[in-house]
Amino acid sequence: MEGIKAAVCQLKVVEDKSANIKKASEMIAGAAGNGARLVVLPEMFNCPYQAPLFPLYAETFPEGETFKMLSAAARESKVYLAGGSLPERDGERVYNTSFIFGPDGNLLGRHRKVHLFDVELPGGITVKESSTLGAGERITVVPTEFGPLGVAICYDIRFPELIRLMALKGAKIIVVPAAFNMTTGPAHWDLVFRMRAVDNQLFVIAASPARDVNAGYVAFGHSIMVDPWGEVLARAGHGEEVLTGELELARIEKIRRELPLTAHRRTDLYQLRELADVPGDQV
Repeated sequence: MEGIKAAVCQLKVVEDKSANIKKASEMIAGAAGNGARLVVLPEMFNCPYQAPLFPLYAETFPEGETFKMLSAAARESKVYLAGGSLPERDGERVYNTSFIFGPDGNLLGRHRKVHLFDVELPGGITVKESSTLGAGERITVVPTEFGPLGVAICYDIRFPELIRLMALKGAKIIVVPAAFNMTTGPAHWDLVFRMRAVDNQLFVIAASPARDVNAGYVAFGHSIMVDPWGEVLARAGHGEEVLTGELELARIEKIRRELPLTAHRRTDLYQLRELADVPGDQV
């Protein structure tokens, strides 16, 4: 496959879970109707991004209403669906997890956010995800008909080792549900996503919730698609919209051939390796 049309559903998240699920379903159908084969939802798309609320909205796979919608939407629209992220309950633990479904509605894999966002930022923004969430323990790359798809969640993108390991596992596209805020967004949103694309010579898709200035946590918006040369293919505004872009996959090999970064790595001086698998994060 030489190219694929991708879409981000940048929806406005409200307190009503059912309303969020319904809106996401409608936007997925709209994206597919416009030709998208890969659809990406935002981080914590079915609940407000506030750590104390995550356990209240958490669902256990596969019984939860959000999971049922994601599977049905992928199957009905015949798309690869990176279901943003949502609070996933597993026993006594809750995780910030992205579930990825294939066009047949079957689960391809899941990514539990590896790096928890525990910060005190300028402007009085304090977030402590670890107060209610556990951390994932796996690097996530799932198979698709257009090549391996890497999945990270928000803060994960700031750790280049994680994304490089996805690239070494063959990832051609990295999808990143992400809810940067009004401090980190203006400062770093374009910068980090463009640099991870350039570092690894692959496509990066970042999916943000739409901005709601009345929310307890205000997302930056501006979902973005970046090509392997670091060029911005498509960028959303801060409101609710479906963003689409064409990913020319042949561009990856062309750029890697002309600027062979991976081949020039000095693995005699440094190495990057994945530790032994820890059970529990994948299908």
